[in-house]
Amino acid sequence: MSVASAEASAPQSKYDRLVAASQQVPSAVTIVVHPCDESSLTGVCEAAELGIIKPILVGPADKIKRTAAKYNLNIAGFDIVDAPHSEAAAKGVALVHEAKGELLMKGSLHTDELMRAVTAGASGLRTSRRISHVFAMSVPDHADTLFITDAAINIFPDLEAKRDIVQNAIDLFVGIGLGSHPRVALLSAVETVTTKIPSTLEAAALCKMADRGQITGGVLDGPLAFDNAIDPEAARIKGINSPVAGRAQILVVPDLEAGNMLAKNLTFLAKADAAGIVLGARVPIVLTSRADSVRARMASCAMAVLHADARRRHHPVPAA
Repeated sequence: MSVASAEASAPQSKYDRLVAASQQVPSAVTIVVHPCDESSLTGVCEAAELGIIKPILVGPADKIKRTAAKYNLNIAGFDIVDAPHSEAAAKGVALVHEAKGELLMKGSLHTDELMRAVTAGASGLRTSRRISHVFAMSVPDHADTLFITDAAINIFPDLEAKRDIVQNAIDLFVGIGLGSHPRVALLSAVETVTTKIPSTLEAAALCKMADRGQITGGVLDGPLAFDNAIDPEAARIKGINSPVAGRAQILVVPDLEAGNMLAKNLTFLAKADAAGIVLGARVPIVLTSRADSVRARMASCAMAVLHADARRRHHPVPAA
């Protein structure tokens, strides 16, 4: 059974299905940068115990070992690469360059520390594709896993950046087995094109880019407001007739502020779980937060492993 069909039959188990699917593919060697607190090291141990990752821990070896001992975590089978805090991110990125790992995972350092090393000139992990983040939201009473992008990396993306943001999300959706040709809603405050709201113009342009083959693999519509993007009745009332309206699976937000607020509203008001990974780099990157639930942490790892497996099968050598 595919992840998509499993979701349709058991929407309450969306993340469980992702984790189960990731256990059916080869585990991914994962470079974990500075896992020096309870939450980050526990997540690594749990993912390794499930057999979905093979961790290489990068950071101050003594501190990692003390953390493991303090919280009774078994890291005896893990490789540890000793590096001071200030060099851990750069060392983790270097190991990816050396083809020592298929995934990169954030430990207890700040996100900007890791991403600074990832986006650094020649030493980083940039490709020709813009780097972006996708939240995979498991919202109670909503049948599908709901992608939100970009709510964590690109602050005010321009049209070209949004093209890559959309393509990254489509590739992830398809690559992890959620289905083919996902329905992509380009969000704004309104569903009509107006020069007064620039995001509506960009939404219309992105739809035309998809028509011309500049974006592939998904079905785009926009601008759409949030209500008529996800609620069929709201779309009907507004008279919007499209394959996407009311049934969107990927929500592309105008900017980081809008996306971050949307994701956190769903998390704290609708009690949704928010898993997420970074795409567009040489390898998928797992960005976890201390506030993440255990289920969300495992789902983030599972998505990255499934995406890495899809890349392994279709692109054995990462693009430079």
